[in-house]
Amino acid sequence: MQAQPGQLGKPLPGFERINRYWDRSQGMVAAKILPGEYYVTAHNELITTVLGSCVSACIRDRLFGIGGMNHFMLPLSDTGSWGGGTGNPASTATRYGNYAMEHMINDILKHGGHRRNLEVKLFGGGQIIDSMTNIGEQNIRFVREYLSTEGLNLLGQDLGDVYPRKVVYYPATGRVRVKKLKHLHNDTVIRRELSYRSELQEAPVEGEIELF
Repeated sequence: MQAQPGQLGKPLPGFERINRYWDRSQGMVAAKILPGEYYVTAHNELITTVLGSCVSACIRDRLFGIGGMNHFMLPLSDTGSWGGGTGNPASTATRYGNYAMEHMINDILKHGGHRRNLEVKLFGGGQIIDSMTNIGEQNIRFVREYLSTEGLNLLGQDLGDVYPRKVVYYPATGRVRVKKLKHLHNDTVIRRELSYRSELQEAPVEGEIELF
């Protein structure tokens, strides 16, 4: 059923805590995700986020329109480097990245999607802080390798550069709108990602702390 103004309807089970609201300009329900979150929908909704060095994968079943977006950053690997650059497939970073991708894909499949129909678009990974290790580059390397290993169909990407991005994704159609924030007047994105990075240093890959 199509949502009406002011009527958000119910999200899919498990996504009740995601911030959802009625977007008047788009005439549909919008879900806003933050670092460490993802959202999957089977309805005509949009999903939006703002990325700095984090990466978002927008994934959907192209036949049924069921899809979602995540927003993740790799934690430090066991060697203290970013993104599992040592090639150790058991590194903390690689395991976390797999966890971040597979949970969203599994939810898409659980709600009616089929793996053979999945298509992917990638965004983010900007080098927004000159003094920091190039986290964005490591995130990009991981997600590209993940798609190659899993044999998933990459339709488009807008990765790297030095700017934060606002991404708006429409899973029902696969459309994506991206705006590079070249004149950011505050450091909200930077502070949010630094806080997220700090949380990842202490959070286990699996266990009592929820990663999403």
